Parts: sequence; structure tokens; C-alpha cells
Amino acid sequence: MTGTELVIDGVTLTAGARRLVEDVSLTARPGEVIGLVGPNGSGKSSLLRAVYRVLRPTTGRVDVDGMDAWSLPVRQLARTVAAVVQESGAEFDLSVREVVAMGRTPHKQLLDGDTPEDADLIRSALAAVDATDLAHRPFDRLSGGERQRVLIARALAQQPSLLVLDEPTNHLDIRHQLEVLGTLRQLPATVLVALHDLNLAAYYCDRLYVLRDGSVTASGSPVDVLTPQLLATVYGVTSEVTIHPRTGAPQVTFLPGAPPLAAQVEAGPPVS
Repeated sequence: MTGTELVIDGVTLTAGARRLVEDVSLTARPGEVIGLVGPNGSGKSSLLRAVYRVLRPTTGRVDVDGMDAWSLPVRQLARTVAAVVQESGAEFDLSVREVVAMGRTPHKQLLDGDTPEDADLIRSALAAVDATDLAHRPFDRLSGGERQRVLIARALAQQPSLLVLDEPTNHLDIRHQLEVLGTLRQLPATVLVALHDLNLAAYYCDRLYVLRDGSVTASGSPVDVLTPQLLATVYGVTSEVTIHPRTGAPQVTFLPGAPPLAAQVEAGPPVS
């Protein structure tokens, strides 16, 4: 498993008369972890759907290693791209191990059984998300957090060179959030991940793209992007951003009750 280059070039996505994403461009170089952040409804999930080929761009291209993702044969795409989506609604009448084994399907011929290599990859994927003890449990009896970890393990077992994840830390406790993102950080694959937690995004991502109303508002390293001014403009909140003395990553502290900086600036100085 090695990283692949992803280039999103001028992509616009629509649903009927509604514009979901407008003229978005993004590049993820091999082995990078790229974070998508932004408020609810900003277009993060829609943009990811264009990458794993659920929502076709109205204009623009999604290229994987220089090839149009939408022109690739399904089997070839499945060997390259794996996706973990929000609220998949998957109800598999299978054991956890059988669900994770589905990740090996793109690498097999019809009716092929598991090879020793498949078995090793499945065990490794389960271990990576702390789900080894769930292997023989029915998938449909798991909690939301357990299901999420199993679906991430299925994507890992697929051995993609591009891994696309939409809020993978949803439903996970703090320990498993850190373990899952730490695993993604160590993969040789390229990772494109949408996150709500800005502090997790700041620590684990190489670069961030900030979406607002379907467009990219800012992009760059976390330390360049996560500023009080941007957070006020994009999220409508007041915050302080410091550099953590041990991690070196930006750390965002929100200040409840204070008017957003953008509102303060717009209103001007208080009248005495």
C-alpha cells in the first residue's frame, strides 16, 4: 500500500437547482493526511462523495494519479480508493470478521476464498482499531462506536492507496479517536478526512482546507489556517489559538458567551 496523488480541479456539485460545492480545487500528495473542516452544510461530505464516486461533478475533474476517477473501471477504483462514510446505515447479517473480510473483495476473483495473506491483513486491521475481541460478534449487535471501528478496519483491509473518511471519529470515545487517527497518520496511503474537531485536525493533518457555503475559504498548514479571525468568520465564534508546548500544533480554545470577533469588528469600538 503506497500513497497516491489526488487532484480535485474546479469541481462544482449540484443537486437539482441547489449548488452543493462550487469551483473547489484541492491537492493531496502521496502519503499526506489532508483535513476538510467547516460548519455543517459547508460541502465537506458532498466533496468526498465526488471522490469515492457517488456524486458526479457538474463541472471539474477528480483525478487519481493523473487518471479521471470517474472513468476508471469499478474494480480498479476499488483497489485504489476506500471510503468510510457517515451513517452508512449498513446492516450486515455477518460477523465482524466477515465484514472486515469484505475489504479484500476487490483483490479477489469471484468465489475465491481467503488466503493466508488475507487472514493476516484482516487480523492486522482489527488490531489497528482495537476490535480483535469483536471478531466473532454479530455486526448488527454492535454499538455505534464499535460499528464505526469495524468499518474503518474494513477500509484498512482493502489496502487502498487513497483513503477517504467522513467524520471517522463520530461515536468514538476519546481513546479510540486518538488510536484511529494515529493509525491513519502512520499509513503509507494518502488520506482525505473530514473532521469537526479542530484540535484533532490540527494535530493529525498535514494541511487543512476550510469549506464555507460550498467553497474553499482557506487552505494551508494548520498553524496558518486556524486563526481567531478565520474561526470568527467561518464558524461565528470567538476563540483563542495558541501553540501547544509539547505537540507544537495549534490548540483552539473557544470562549463561550463572547461575541464573535467578526461581529466585534463589524460593530466597531464600543460607545462610551
